[in-house]
Amino acid sequence: MEFKDKIVVVTGGTRGIGRAISLHFAREGARVTAAYLKDDAAADSLAQESAGLAGTISAMKADVATSEGAVALMESASGEAGHIDVLVNNAGIIRDGYLPMMSEADWDAVIKGNLYPLFHCCKWGVRKMLGKRRGVVINLSSVSAVTGTSGQTNYAAGKGAAISFTKSLARELGPMGIRVNAVAPGLIDTEMITAMKAAQVETIVKSAALGRIGRVEEVACAVAFLASERASYITGQCLIVDGGIV
Repeated sequence: MEFKDKIVVVTGGTRGIGRAISLHFAREGARVTAAYLKDDAAADSLAQESAGLAGTISAMKADVATSEGAVALMESASGEAGHIDVLVNNAGIIRDGYLPMMSEADWDAVIKGNLYPLFHCCKWGVRKMLGKRRGVVINLSSVSAVTGTSGQTNYAAGKGAAISFTKSLARELGPMGIRVNAVAPGLIDTEMITAMKAAQVETIVKSAALGRIGRVEEVACAVAFLASERASYITGQCLIVDGGIV
């Protein structure tokens, strides 16, 4: 029960990688608030799946790309305890396309959808850590931010910014006892893969040293490690979980 009674917030926490992260922390005894924006069915399914675990998961609909949504989320999660122990920023969107044909709307949506939640949730989430001078922030980036990916200039730009954001925030918060790190997954078995062409998936798999697609649980384990006391001297880093693509 590594995270017994710890208060954990996971944005984008009801589907894909975020869902796996929420479940991992709950299995370890944490009190998880999983934020989501639209998919009520996924939230209901997560609540059912989490029944009987050592910890709890409460799904909360909140638009964390806004200050109001982020504030509401942090207030609800911190509750009577008045603090948050772990914040996992996983919320984000993807709208691939080659730059010459990319619409301004798709550029704006991806930059806003990946960076605004990061700003608002860190701003208000960290305020729930300062009082105890303790806490962990983990930001989900992507291997695209490190290697670049054709057709993902908008997504790579947003996720690359998340790494720079992480390093700067780690310097700000280190003296206050708060650690900040990033995790950059490679090709992971989520709904995103279904939107990709088979040839594209095959090319990426062949480029990976392990020669396979990753599992959401493998990313969740990396996030949990960085949130744990085993990583107590790690901050400002980006852990790449990609099976050896980079």
